[in-house]
Amino acid sequence: MENPAPAPTNFSPAVLAQLQRLQQRYAADDQDLAAYLEGFYHTRYLGYWDYIQLETLLSLQRPLTNIPDERIFIIYHQITELYFKLCLCEYEQLGDLAQPTTEEVTLRVGRINRYFENLIDSFDVMVDGMDKHQFLEFRLALMPASGFQSVQYRMIELASTSLHNLVPEEQRRLLGEAAAHDELLGCIYWKAGATVVETGAKALTLTEFEKKYTHQLADHARQYAERNLWAVVQRLPAGPEGQQHPRLLHQLRQLDVNVNVNWPLMHYKSAVRYLERNPDAIAATGGTNWQQYLPPKFQRRIFYPQLWTAQEIQDWGKGWVESVLGSAE
Repeated sequence: MENPAPAPTNFSPAVLAQLQRLQQRYAADDQDLAAYLEGFYHTRYLGYWDYIQLETLLSLQRPLTNIPDERIFIIYHQITELYFKLCLCEYEQLGDLAQPTTEEVTLRVGRINRYFENLIDSFDVMVDGMDKHQFLEFRLALMPASGFQSVQYRMIELASTSLHNLVPEEQRRLLGEAAAHDELLGCIYWKAGATVVETGAKALTLTEFEKKYTHQLADHARQYAERNLWAVVQRLPAGPEGQQHPRLLHQLRQLDVNVNVNWPLMHYKSAVRYLERNPDAIAATGGTNWQQYLPPKFQRRIFYPQLWTAQEIQDWGKGWVESVLGSAE
């Protein structure tokens, strides 16, 4: 008996073409396309709320007190960490570039700058949107937690520049140019940022941070030793006179200012507003010596010293500190 003729289909040529593409894709992995299509048939439509996990996202704000404005504090810091994650996505792709081009590096550094600029411009959402008295009431319930403990911010620093540039100048000089990677990591600047002012001993904020993240940060530092942004820039083909493209240089300088001046100063402005009481200052929840740690003119962290003049380095952050303090008073 002859085989029956195949049943006619109403598939459009476009649908048939897609089915053939799917058949090729799944056949390459020895998979049965029909089984996958059966599963697809039973799959419900995707909703926006499912895709971004809206219910989960909105359930992540868990205040420790009943003071209303604590929610503002939590949400803004969660938003900050999401922006940091966006930045790290760009650093990862920059580090993965086998043959970087000026155009792509400029594009991705520009994205990182926009993320930081959005954060810097939005900081007043928290500073002006949160009642000072409410903050001073709920802040003590947060001890010893501190924004100092943002591991993603530390990862951004390590992915931005040579580890050498994250060590204080005096320790850099003592270690010398031939210092080993682990020696530099052991002297990284933030280890002096959460110390007890009276004794210089590590604050609990720092010891807890190191307990949780030391190994992760050490792995990240090794991963980006040759993949950090400056290392990627060094692999770019130089311009006609050995110079990099001016748009890229502008973005790199802007990144240096955004991460090492403008962002710390937003925190400094916040600390001055909420924590400064004349004649005595209120200690930060994490015990950080914020008066010395946050101002850029004291730390003078610079990712790309090669891109700045000696005078610009000498005056690093001074003008910005004065303007921010003036506006905070």
